[in-house]
Amino acid sequence: MRRALIVSGGTMDCDFGRNYTEWYGFDYKIAVDFGLQFFYDAELMPDMIVGDFDSADEETLHYFEAQKKIAWMRLNPMKDDTDTEAALKHAVAQGAEEIHILGGTGNRLDHLLGNIGLLGMGFETDTKIFLTDPKNRLQMIQKDLKLLKTEQYGTYVSLLPVTPEVTGITLTGMKYPLKDYTMKCYRTIGISNEILEDEAWIRLKNGTLLVMESKD
Repeated sequence: MRRALIVSGGTMDCDFGRNYTEWYGFDYKIAVDFGLQFFYDAELMPDMIVGDFDSADEETLHYFEAQKKIAWMRLNPMKDDTDTEAALKHAVAQGAEEIHILGGTGNRLDHLLGNIGLLGMGFETDTKIFLTDPKNRLQMIQKDLKLLKTEQYGTYVSLLPVTPEVTGITLTGMKYPLKDYTMKCYRTIGISNEILEDEAWIRLKNGTLLVMESKD
């Protein structure tokens, strides 16, 4: 499977989600609990529905229960993992090379931070995982990353270390370059960089880096 979509139950803009889905042409689509509402409003059909459905709208739930070709993963509300984590594990197990999570941001900071942490789940299988909303696109890296100016998501590129330190960071093609720099936690030197050239490179030697592309 090339590319999978997960829509969680956080803040979701229907027009943005519909356009994003059409643009990427996902091979596999998963609705997570209240994220099911997006598929209902956008008149799209998920391939899989995951959740304990403690927040799903009853009418929407009944509508999709009547559809015959959708797979379901019904979860016990008393569980260790979030619904989004269960959906992500399923997409990785299905062999998705790239996974995009929409509806993973919103008012609940605990869920937001948890979803950011889930971006590292793809390292073992070399799966690219993105957490995206209308203003931001996030990913975690442990190896070099090329960013094309024509494909950048917004104006700014910010970097934050996930591990206590990330060594050997070299930034080229950007407004604020770095060379063989060690970036440590509890500092903000990586915030609000910009791509200046046709392509920019983020290179590193050791550690895990959170890469955030943001629109103003």
